Amino acid sequence: MGNIHSARVAAIRRMMAENGWDAVVISGSDPHGSEYPAPRWKQVEWVSGFTGEAGDMVITQEHAGLWTDPRYFIQASDQLSGSGIELHKTRIPGAVGIPEWVAGKADIVAVDGMSQSSVSVGSIVSALAASHADSEREYRVVDAPDFLDRVWDYRPWYPVSPVITLDEQNVGESRHRKIIRLRKFLMEKGYDAVLLSALDDIAWVLNARGGDIEYNPLVISYLLVTLEDVYWYVTKENTGELDIETADSFSELRADSVEIRNYDDLAVDVSGLEEGIRIFTDSGTLNYHTHLMLESVLGPDGVIDGISPVPLYKAVKNPVETENLREACLEDGAAVEQFLFWLESGVKAGESISEWEASEKLTWFRSRIPGYRGNSFANISAYGPSAALPHYSTPREGSSVIEPRGLYLTDSGGQYIFGTTDITRTVPMGECTPLEKEDYTLVLKGMISLAMAVFPEGTAGCQLDVLARNALWRSKRNFGHGTGHGVGFYLCVHEGPQDIRQNFNPQPLLPGMVTSDEPGIYREGMHGVRHENLLLCREAGNNEFGRWLGFETLTCCHIDTSAVITELMNADEIAWLNAYNASVYRKLSARLPDDVAAWLKEKTAAVE
Repeated sequence: MGNIHSARVAAIRRMMAENGWDAVVISGSDPHGSEYPAPRWKQVEWVSGFTGEAGDMVITQEHAGLWTDPRYFIQASDQLSGSGIELHKTRIPGAVGIPEWVAGKADIVAVDGMSQSSVSVGSIVSALAASHADSEREYRVVDAPDFLDRVWDYRPWYPVSPVITLDEQNVGESRHRKIIRLRKFLMEKGYDAVLLSALDDIAWVLNARGGDIEYNPLVISYLLVTLEDVYWYVTKENTGELDIETADSFSELRADSVEIRNYDDLAVDVSGLEEGIRIFTDSGTLNYHTHLMLESVLGPDGVIDGISPVPLYKAVKNPVETENLREACLEDGAAVEQFLFWLESGVKAGESISEWEASEKLTWFRSRIPGYRGNSFANISAYGPSAALPHYSTPREGSSVIEPRGLYLTDSGGQYIFGTTDITRTVPMGECTPLEKEDYTLVLKGMISLAMAVFPEGTAGCQLDVLARNALWRSKRNFGHGTGHGVGFYLCVHEGPQDIRQNFNPQPLLPGMVTSDEPGIYREGMHGVRHENLLLCREAGNNEFGRWLGFETLTCCHIDTSAVITELMNADEIAWLNAYNASVYRKLSARLPDDVAAWLKEKTAAVE
């Protein structure tokens, strides 16, 4: 039996037949490679009903498939039911990616070049070439920008939100200095300009923030920096009269020699570029359509593809940012402690509290913090079996009631004018099973092991990942997601270039980088456990063996010890846990109401 999503797939197939396309590839991103797209670019969700943060589709006349990773296997299976769309699992042994799969099924492949990166489409082109090496059949990739407009009635328009600017007191470095950094990069490489398309890169360079994408303080735009000029392609045709905040921000930017342009003016300005100009772009975030446009004007030698230097610039937080982030974690931790006190008290008193109600209450506690600008992602509020989905989407209607037994998991974060937070706490709501306690303890051992790491300069996150998994592996258990991701400063909650995961990433961890530490374990139909703190990479000394680095734990919220099996922990782990909990009480007690502080004192009592 079909549903609305199978009907949408059918409409796309009719459009394919009319255009002579064998397959279409539909991306889950926007023209800027954003992790969280605005409603206009939630193409995969509109077509399939899948709401996960990572997913792409391929549709042929015989098959419709969704590709996603282990975080979303259970969710995707549920949400695709009845649509006729098949789940293709990625990041598992034997997985076949979209380029190889579609190349074996199609000759003419259409893509929305505005919503796929140049590098991703390049992979499809290469796979097609390889699959047709011994064939005389015609093959090609068709750039069809916004082709879903033809079947998507009432598709949302480009988002427009107020633009604000941040001063050096907040971010520690002026936009003038950041632009100079970019120009030094251009001069060192011998380029004439750099086109930035990643929205967090642009926000960082300009010290500007907005709200065009939910949970992310970003503005849909492009930024072109030459050796003499700066052009920000940001205003939209339907903007109308600017709000006061945006008008003031634009005035400040113009005073710093940033020319404000219309978003669509990029194409016009590129067409007028002088012959011989060399523009640097990041093919991982620049969309395919814009890349083709640049090449058509400048030629292939005029467009230099590479890795933008900005992600590394912004990943290394300066002293002002790190101090502000410490304060953000203290304020955020106090809010989470008040939430956990409220939750435990209510459940013990027999109140009926659903996962959704708990999520809303947590947001309310955060919203009272001066400088709060919203959540950094959608709260994950999951009790019992719900927590077995690593990225559980808490439903407004019909979410589970939290009972006085088992485990409750909350993964959440805040956006503040002085920083971004991300914290996960799994807490026992009452009596737990031996298996729940064992999983809880093994995951905690992994988190502590990574937090205690000391490592030589030049070490990459992939070389530390085993520290968070070793306790689980020794018990033949594992988790299917990365252990850690970079976190921005009042920017995206997920940022690179560093990470901590099994996939090879040569980027070394550097002093000033903030990375999450979040091992977990998930048992379908039973429970899930994840513990997460944010870690600041710091210098740990020098000796005859070289320069050493380690971590400072920024997150400040107690770890519940009632589900810990201390016999599974070694002396160093217990000492770390006791010292951490003691520091949480010391730092937060004065920020909390008296009853919450008294409760926290009990919660942070040392274990043996």
